Amino acid sequence: MAFNSSDSSTPPLPAAPLPLSSTKENLTPIGSKIAELNESRSELLGRIQGLKQDLQSWRSKLDTQVKVYRDELSELKKSLNTEVDQLRSEFQELRTTLQQQQEDVTTSLRNLGLQDVSGDKKEGQETQDTVVEENGDKESNVSTKEIGTKEAES
Repeated sequence: MAFNSSDSSTPPLPAAPLPLSSTKENLTPIGSKIAELNESRSELLGRIQGLKQDLQSWRSKLDTQVKVYRDELSELKKSLNTEVDQLRSEFQELRTTLQQQQEDVTTSLRNLGLQDVSGDKKEGQETQDTVVEENGDKESNVSTKEIGTKEAES
């Protein structure tokens, strides 16, 4: 039920003054409660400050650790890139050496009067060359494939 000040049917209840002695008794427990609450508040503020410091310390340690890991990863990446570049260079040198050796073998075969098997041969077709055998003066038709096999055996 809402109390309306214009409503005169129900007069407001007057506040009864408390006796002076009971007011002093009520103030003492309130004072001790306020002191307890202030002490509790101080403890809580101290805990909060401690937790804030712990959090800042933890963040600082974490940031330092992340920086160390990033630096390590950066160094590993540089090292890996260097190794990859070195391997590329070595493979390029190996490719060049193999191409040179292939050219030398092809030149040697041509100087011996033989054709380069890989350059003149189509799939499924063998070329025939006349070769003088080392044991005699006999000539025979021998495939270049057979010559390679004979050379490998000797």
